[in-house]
Amino acid sequence: MDTNTEARTGSGHRAPMPQTPPATPAPTVPPASRALATEAVHAGRDDLAGLGLHAAPIDLSTTYPSYDTRGEAARIDAFAADGVLDDGPPVYARLANPTVARFETALARLEGTESAVAFASGMAALTAVLLARTAAGLRHVVAVRPLYGCSDHLLTAGLLGSEVTWVDPAGIADAICPDTGLVLVESPANPTLAELDLRAVAHACGTVPLLADNTFATPVLQRPVESGARLVLHSATKYLGGHGDVLGGVVACDEEFARQLRQIRFATGGVLHPLAGYLLLRGLSTLPVRVRAASANAAELAGRLAADPRVERVHYPRLGGAMVAFEVAGDPHEVTAGVRLITPAVSLGSVDTLIQHPASISHRVVDPADRRSSGVSDKLLRLSAGLEDVEDLWQDLDRALGPRPSGAATGAGRTGISAAPPAPAAGRTAAVNSPASLPGAR
Repeated sequence: MDTNTEARTGSGHRAPMPQTPPATPAPTVPPASRALATEAVHAGRDDLAGLGLHAAPIDLSTTYPSYDTRGEAARIDAFAADGVLDDGPPVYARLANPTVARFETALARLEGTESAVAFASGMAALTAVLLARTAAGLRHVVAVRPLYGCSDHLLTAGLLGSEVTWVDPAGIADAICPDTGLVLVESPANPTLAELDLRAVAHACGTVPLLADNTFATPVLQRPVESGARLVLHSATKYLGGHGDVLGGVVACDEEFARQLRQIRFATGGVLHPLAGYLLLRGLSTLPVRVRAASANAAELAGRLAADPRVERVHYPRLGGAMVAFEVAGDPHEVTAGVRLITPAVSLGSVDTLIQHPASISHRVVDPADRRSSGVSDKLLRLSAGLEDVEDLWQDLDRALGPRPSGAATGAGRTGISAAPPAPAAGRTAAVNSPASLPGAR
């Protein structure tokens, strides 16, 4: 009988037992006192040094051993009753996963919420929110266009049994009725980059939860809960991952709503894979650096596009950010076909620059009349600025835009960069920004 206390690996070789954490762990700085850049690097990883680790581990288990079935039954009953997850060992990967939990902890810290619940995609996350409200008998949604095209389609098609009332921001309060369970907005909006006064919108919601899609801004540029939103949605596929190699979604919220979302996730199976959780946690560590660098490129490109006679209008938010939308005077399809350094592809938020035609791809599922009425014209292109040298990006765009009109020079005939049409009651920005005033402009 082998009495050695070392563990055996599957190959028969001895493996060292896991290190015992020190009796007195090194003190950590209270999260409330940390800057966002520090949280991005350390949140979700605070226990690693005590575990004798530097990189976060990836737990790929689908199931976990349990010798105390009575205890497990009690834990499952508690979860079924109110979505509570204790600190005991996991039961099954559809219920929870330690690697995914690290990402959830980190994202909640960055957004300033009590909790966060991760899903297999941004659409799975939105689906869970809608199902949670419908399960409570609150199937009516008030929403403001534009939204991401698939979010728009999910609401309009009523696939989950929900009903939607589309309104201008000023009409939110009047549209709320007894069975309204959610108000949904996106700011800056996809793809026009229209901005909303989230504080005014939250006030108009009253007691109805406000869900703000913060995918474009990220917590680097805004934290919607500070303006009164109860729920913050991210397609984590975009900036949170940041490298175009992971799908995921997440809702940052209070713990009460998180418990409902965990129950929906368990029942529907829309779980985030542990490897995706690891990649998203790793992506958060460089999020502030990436967003600021890409935003500087976007601001510079927005200024040059606004001064170009081949471009009719440029949309760039006052908030800043790495997204630019612009309407061309010529054929937008020729621009996407003409780029060589920039990638013509849907999605956004990657380290490389992407461009796409919303009316053909991301918002194709939206009714054409609804698209146009919300500012998504057939001439509109959406560009996600990456981390390349801005001169190389401009050279590629300049070539793709085609020849300049005869006699036109750079800077001729443009009035600047505009935001969305005004909606005073909800504070949409409408003033024209000059390139020099853009956040991050060079």
